[in-house]
Amino acid sequence: METQLVTASAPDAVDYRLAMRHFAGNVSVITVGSGDRRSGLVATSTVSLSVDPPLMLVCVNRNSSSWPLFGDFGHFGVNSLGPHHQPIAERFTGQGGIKGADRFALGMWRSGPTGAPLLVGAAVALDCEIEDMIAKSTHTILIGRVCSMEIGEQKGALIYWQGGYRPIETVSP
Repeated sequence: METQLVTASAPDAVDYRLAMRHFAGNVSVITVGSGDRRSGLVATSTVSLSVDPPLMLVCVNRNSSSWPLFGDFGHFGVNSLGPHHQPIAERFTGQGGIKGADRFALGMWRSGPTGAPLLVGAAVALDCEIEDMIAKSTHTILIGRVCSMEIGEQKGALIYWQGGYRPIETVSP
């Protein structure tokens, strides 16, 4: 196996993006808003920040069509997807120009206690109240306090790796 030597200078965006493709990321649909003012996006940059109190960290591109709603509503849902949810993930990437409430045409959705849209049957659905928003470069780091959570059936996970969706099927012990 051949490795590539990285120079001491900062990598350019193209090289950095190629390097990041080597990180496998959980595919989550991040949702916000309610009614006709709801929207969402796909994120692979979600992580548990703290267990006590339960906090989630989500990175959102400020160029996203969903972006303005986070400040307006003060909540978000983290809907971790299973392999069978790939069509939902594709829809929430905005393929075909689909935006806003139209992204919710697939799947069954309900409102969590904060009002955030949650996917019924998600591997895990977390309803979060925004505690902090930290702008950094092109993205904002959202820190949300988990107000409620739902753990679905263990049917595996959907990850994003090397530029594509990959299923991880549940294996019985």
